[in-house]
Amino acid sequence: MKSLRSERLLLRPPRPEDLAPLSAILSDPAVSRWWPGFDESKVESELIAPDPDVTVYVIEHEHGVIGAIQFSEELDPQYRHASIDLFLSPRAWGRGFAPEAIRTLAVYLFEERGHHRLVIDPAADNARAIRAYEKVGFRPVGTMRQYERGADGTWHDGVLLDLLADELAPPTHPPRARA
Repeated sequence: MKSLRSERLLLRPPRPEDLAPLSAILSDPAVSRWWPGFDESKVESELIAPDPDVTVYVIEHEHGVIGAIQFSEELDPQYRHASIDLFLSPRAWGRGFAPEAIRTLAVYLFEERGHHRLVIDPAADNARAIRAYEKVGFRPVGTMRQYERGADGTWHDGVLLDLLADELAPPTHPPRARA
């Protein structure tokens, strides 16, 4: 698996030393709200050494781990597409890293993996994530009612968004540094 680069980010294969930083990010309450139940064992099995049907990239900025992005593929020619998901450290929020990482992976999936359509399925009340996906060109398809069980044990709605290759939005300039 090759690494992918954007202007500010490196998306690279996970390594054993990523266990601690990824576990720390996923234990932050602002992240674990959307990615519940990730102890070190689950980080190891799902992100460091994932199932062969899932490809995970660690997201680095200035040589520090700020999150992860992953994809899986439906290869049946009649339904061919890829699905993606990601999480970022709250320290990296609001700096345009999520759209940049998503766009970088989308270009790879469209141009090198031959997909014409991508999907992503955030929680319906995760407005921050939905805005980031829409900046890249994803469009809402519909609400998936009682889609996933939350950490509180109740069912929560999700939103299905998709992106066609010719709808990929051009990069926007990241927000300027605050003085």
